[in-house]
Amino acid sequence: MQVPQLLVLFGSQTGTAQDEAERLGREARRRRLGCRVQALDSYAVANLIREPLVIFVCATTGQGDPPDNMKNFWRFIFRKSLLSTSLCQMDFAVLGLGDSSYANLPSKFIFQFLQEVPSEGAEEPNIASSAPQRPPSELNPFLAPVVTNQRVTGPQHFQDVRLIEFDITDSSISFAAGDVVLIMPSNSETHTQQFCQLLRLDPNQFFMLKPREPGVHYPPGLPQPCTVWHLVSQYLDIASVPRRSFFELLACLSPHGLEREKLLEFSSARGQEELWEYCNRPRRTILEVLCDFPHTAAAIPPDYLLDLIPRIRPRAFSIASSLLAHPRRLQILVAVVQYQTRLKEPRRGLCSSWLASLNPEQAGPVWVPLWVRPGSFTFPETPETPIIMVGPGTGVAPFRAAIQERVAHGQTGNFLFFGCRQRDQDFYWQTEWQELEKKGCLTLVTAFSREQEQKVYVQHRLRELGPLVWELLDRRGASFYLAGNAKYMPTDVAEALTSIFQKEGQLSNQDAAAYLARLQQTLRFQTETWA
Repeated sequence: MQVPQLLVLFGSQTGTAQDEAERLGREARRRRLGCRVQALDSYAVANLIREPLVIFVCATTGQGDPPDNMKNFWRFIFRKSLLSTSLCQMDFAVLGLGDSSYANLPSKFIFQFLQEVPSEGAEEPNIASSAPQRPPSELNPFLAPVVTNQRVTGPQHFQDVRLIEFDITDSSISFAAGDVVLIMPSNSETHTQQFCQLLRLDPNQFFMLKPREPGVHYPPGLPQPCTVWHLVSQYLDIASVPRRSFFELLACLSPHGLEREKLLEFSSARGQEELWEYCNRPRRTILEVLCDFPHTAAAIPPDYLLDLIPRIRPRAFSIASSLLAHPRRLQILVAVVQYQTRLKEPRRGLCSSWLASLNPEQAGPVWVPLWVRPGSFTFPETPETPIIMVGPGTGVAPFRAAIQERVAHGQTGNFLFFGCRQRDQDFYWQTEWQELEKKGCLTLVTAFSREQEQKVYVQHRLRELGPLVWELLDRRGASFYLAGNAKYMPTDVAEALTSIFQKEGQLSNQDAAAYLARLQQTLRFQTETWA
């Protein structure tokens, strides 16, 4: 009897939809269905006409946009030339996001440990060569040497912020103002060792992966053969906060009665409040959870590692320099993430902490895998068009690239509203801005929030200079850009602009809101914010 075949295609930005798709795949295989699970853009969409049964698991990103790994599929499915009957023979379902439990699932891969050490160079990951044929990408990143790693906040400042410069000579990387660089971080040596000890793994052991079923794609970016150390340090996101499905699968693998009982409780519907208090609220990591369940951790079969733990995801940073000002160099401004929860150990951002630790002056040459993609900002091509940039804190990074690029092209009309706490602690690129002011290339407006009793932010400076802002936007056709923390600042700036439109343009509240909406629709008001 022929085994029924199911295809599960997912579109995922943060991993939630992928997590659900993988769960569907495991459930299907448990029920003796042949099943493939793939990202939408990795699937040859022309083959859909031959697929009898498909489940689409999709999430959205940003303002309802399709995730990066389904954009090509999304464009294809809306082609006008696509006949409405093209997929009439296909049975399908679409899942926004769901939640179901499972037990006793076969793993996706079999780990075949090698008795002999492979020949030298067998474990080298895919990296762009010194003279690559194509620009670097996630599957083929460029190993960029770190040139400098400098703290740019004062010693009394609460946060460690770094200006990091990479050498991209012979990388074929090209970028413009507004573009972003993606960096693939690594787990710390301490955490990697701790994980291997918990699971009783030999970090130096080589292995090959064998898919249990045909059609299963090999994990992207993982060398073959590979060492356990490389898998744990470079691939498994042991520093991430686990999802509910992690506890479900861990419970299935646990041989310990009390630990299994607690894991089942965390994975049940009634245990979600307790799971939130234990895991999500304090931001407890996968590694820390495994430390709390040592008997279970020691019994995890290596075959299940790729089912249990997600892959480390790249982090995006605004590029803070222009190739016109710094040829063969790429700079980023990194705020090192560290905060306290009720757990004893501070929470640390995986990528920012890893980057901060890479000091070529102390440790010798160090390299970072990276590649570049277009960002959300597009700057005006006409030289006479002014730009207003509001970038408090590290939000100023993309505007430095834009200003350097515009100055190199002889473009004036650059207006920067920059905010920070104190001018002697976190005034990034102070000297550079002041030199450009002297040359008439930049108008700089600053807001130092902690230098007076009443806190002053960038939105206050915008209101103070309302007549200038209105003249630039309404009479000179300026474009307005905003970058920074997404918590309060974007709303406060939008309210300041609406107030300016009412006061300086004599507009009603409704007309002022419509004016702001038109700026957004015509890309004359653009934002790039993050949590």
